[in-house]
Amino acid sequence: MTISPVQSFLDAVPMPAVFVGLDARILGANAPAVTLNAKAADERPFVLVFRQPNLIDALDTCIQSRKPQRAIYHHSDGPHQVRYDVTLSVVHTETVEGVLMCFTDVTHLQQADQMRRDFVANVSHELRTPLTAILGFIETLQGPARDDPQAHDRFLNIMASEASRMNRLVGDLLSLSRVEEDARMRPTTPLDIDALIRSAIRNLSTVAEENGGQILYAAPEMPNLITADSDQMMQVFTNLIENALKYGGQGTEVKVSCSETRRDAVLAQPAFLISVTDNGPGIDPIHIPRLTERFYRIDSHRSREMGGTGLGLAIVKHILNRHRGRLKVESTLDGGSTFTVILPKS
Repeated sequence: MTISPVQSFLDAVPMPAVFVGLDARILGANAPAVTLNAKAADERPFVLVFRQPNLIDALDTCIQSRKPQRAIYHHSDGPHQVRYDVTLSVVHTETVEGVLMCFTDVTHLQQADQMRRDFVANVSHELRTPLTAILGFIETLQGPARDDPQAHDRFLNIMASEASRMNRLVGDLLSLSRVEEDARMRPTTPLDIDALIRSAIRNLSTVAEENGGQILYAAPEMPNLITADSDQMMQVFTNLIENALKYGGQGTEVKVSCSETRRDAVLAQPAFLISVTDNGPGIDPIHIPRLTERFYRIDSHRSREMGGTGLGLAIVKHILNRHRGRLKVESTLDGGSTFTVILPKS
């Protein structure tokens, strides 16, 4: 079978590419283009294959003006929308003249841009609320409450609380940034899981006492070593145990355990399982898939009252990704919650 020069050229293009004659009829397409649209393999009028007006208009303009054009092509891939930037250029060969159309998938860039916009909007909102409160109290202290000692004490306490909240948010943002920077660097230090968990529990003993709760730890019988970043794994265990104490309710009992599995279904290898279980009110299943999203809260008012920034579980997820692990969440309403850290055995 003889391959035409046009088809040979198209097959060398790594992205979806279609060659259209000056009569607006498709003359060739490479395999990625056929995957994008099966009809692209047929030599038929372009308008019958790619039925998006802006793309058709760009082709007509390119043919008439002989100048390069750009267009956007949207493609449905199941439930997902994929966006392509399309470049159109007139190409001359010895035997044919036409328009070369190349499709570049820019969906990930669009999604990243949307994530950046959402992130900035969320951070702005989280900082604006305490800043507005602080500025309002300053204005009151400078004006109507200038000579009111009781108002001074009350407002200053609130201002200190709001400033601490902003400080926690900035701290978590910096922590998230550091974790993302290290995402591609695998840890190399062998660490004892038991020692990390015990350290986190000691650090949170005061929180447990203030909450009227307790932390019960079922230590492993044998030393369990993982290759990990000590500070980051401490952050993971501290975050999960502290959340269990705070959101489990007054007097909650938090159980921490460490076990092994010969093969984790997702990691497809032997793994350690560190579980943190509380006997609190539980979580509605509808919220569980979104718990690790940045700034996602089940109860925004309650979370802020308890000093939450909405970034804790997002940081946990990124740390576990760096360690090639994962977080599993199980919960039922009025039945408590279990957060399980699953880490590959070294």
